[in-house]
Amino acid sequence: MRFKSLSILALLLATSCQFFKEVDDRVPVARVNETYLYYDDIKDLVSEGTSKEDSTLVVQNYINQWATQQLLVDGAKLNLSEATQNNFNRLINQYKNDLYTKAYMEALVAREIDSVISKEEAETYYNINKEAFKLNEELVKFRYIHIDENMNNYKSVVERFKRFNHKDKQVLDSLSIQFRSYSLNDSIWIKVNQVVKKISAINAENKDQLLKKSNFVQLKDSLGVYLMQVNDVLLPKETAPLEYVKPTIDQIVINKRKLELIRKLEKDITKDAITNKKFEIYK
Repeated sequence: MRFKSLSILALLLATSCQFFKEVDDRVPVARVNETYLYYDDIKDLVSEGTSKEDSTLVVQNYINQWATQQLLVDGAKLNLSEATQNNFNRLINQYKNDLYTKAYMEALVAREIDSVISKEEAETYYNINKEAFKLNEELVKFRYIHIDENMNNYKSVVERFKRFNHKDKQVLDSLSIQFRSYSLNDSIWIKVNQVVKKISAINAENKDQLLKKSNFVQLKDSLGVYLMQVNDVLLPKETAPLEYVKPTIDQIVINKRKLELIRKLEKDITKDAITNKKFEIYK
């Protein structure tokens, strides 16, 4: 009777295991030893509209590359020492943990970081660290217009460009469609090498002569006339103006806040885990 009971129990256990066995209904497309590549792994390889011939080539190349890699991995597992494989597994686990923690921390920081940098805070950082903001290239504030000398209102455009009061700026803006190229925002600092690249009449040889503070320049080329007004110039080794380096300062301050917030979050997470009995160190 005892033997019969054990037989029934074994049969029930076997039936139960068979009942709860997970069915893998994925469609295999290739196999290397005991590892399979499934249709789900390759179904998004080919974009819509790709020809049948190209689709076949893309899929076949992918399968071949997958097989080669899998064969190399299997060969490595057979031939590399256990110590080496254990070291690789530790590195893999560490990389996985780093990815998770980095993504989670970035989400927490993005939710809590204050990314607004006040003018006062930027000025304070700038004044303390002025030596770090020495220029290594020339900057200039200027405006220019490249126009056809034969346009109907040429003289009026020149007069308005020179005078450049509020009304003149509005008129020039409205006429800008007639200009070959232009930049009327003369309140911002730009790199001189950008001016040289943009304006063919200015080059490395004449830029120092032409781009001088408070200088008005009128130059001709084969396509028309350049009108240029230089408002200000800064030379290498001079201190960069705050408005020019403020985006850099903003990023520096935000990064500093991020580091401080990360340190605080790490401490808070650990402290909370200890308080809630989720983290213990056994002595």
